Amino acid sequence: MNIHEIISCPTTAAEREGPSNKIVWSSRVRLARNLANTPFPGWAKKSVRVETFQHIRDNVLQIESMKESFETGMDKLTTLDKQILVERHFISREHAAKNTGSGLVLSKDESISVMINEEDHLRMQALLPGLQIKNAWEAIDQFDTHLENGIDFAYSKKRGYLTACPTNLGTGIRVSAMLHLPGLVLSEQVNQIIQAVNKLGLAVRGLYGEGTEALGNVFQVSNQMTLGENEGEIVERLNKVLLQIVDHEENARIKLMESKPKMVYNHIGRAYGILANSHSISSKETMNLLSLLRLGMDMKLFPGASQALINELIIITQPAHLQKANDGKLSAEKRDLLRADLLRGRLKHVERPVVPDTKTLEDSQNSLESE
Repeated sequence: MNIHEIISCPTTAAEREGPSNKIVWSSRVRLARNLANTPFPGWAKKSVRVETFQHIRDNVLQIESMKESFETGMDKLTTLDKQILVERHFISREHAAKNTGSGLVLSKDESISVMINEEDHLRMQALLPGLQIKNAWEAIDQFDTHLENGIDFAYSKKRGYLTACPTNLGTGIRVSAMLHLPGLVLSEQVNQIIQAVNKLGLAVRGLYGEGTEALGNVFQVSNQMTLGENEGEIVERLNKVLLQIVDHEENARIKLMESKPKMVYNHIGRAYGILANSHSISSKETMNLLSLLRLGMDMKLFPGASQALINELIIITQPAHLQKANDGKLSAEKRDLLRADLLRGRLKHVERPVVPDTKTLEDSQNSLESE
């Protein structure tokens, strides 16, 4: 099985856009569900997991929007293919470690993915580009309603939907967005924002969720409480917080250009210089530098260059994508060499950043303020 024949090519994925997508890269709403009278996956025997997987898969495939979807058991995927799905955020790192009796169903447009027998029997998510929390919620809520026609979920009138982890008990909902916040990081305000968000009962994590690093100035903001509020209230509350963070990031960028433009140009210029000229570069350094290049694109310092190019490079320079494109497993040293070759080749037609003169700088600041 060639995973690249099933999921969209990086170029197509990179061109997807949504509201506020300069700052909000993607929105996700995930629901955790379990079958009534069936042991949770962590406790179930292999035969029960296999039976559960088949039952859920068959019901998912009956839903109109999923009839042309891709489905597979985790035992049919290579380790590399699983990692590619993690890098595209279609499955979790935990699900990538699963084997027989676990699986995935992914809609044709890649907006709905269903992990079967991860920590719960069902982890279904809607994933949309930009700030589309409400749209993602409507999509997964509708999907969940259709699924309930054929599946009896474990539910308690007192505690709501029953889940393997107590933190998901109740609604079973996890609402999150991936935010690109270089302005807040460069202005050293991001820790204040994280503390304020934490006080509101929300979590701030890294690029791949819990326990991961905020590479490339990308932070995942999500709800923590799933019990005591209904889904609509949780979605609305997070959406309001996200809009406030977007405002803070926009203001941070404007203030940086007013007070420390040379510092900003220095970071972006150095990022371009390293990426366009290095001969060995790690995945972590690449992500951090591409973040600054993306900031430069947002600030129109690279006239004629496409923002989609940076989005694509963020995808194809990740370890699993890089290895898949080069026919298999590679050592970290070899990946660093190939990644640098790839970056030099793709950036050779991108001119060095054009630093505006004083008048152009003032016009740019006025433009940012009016957006």
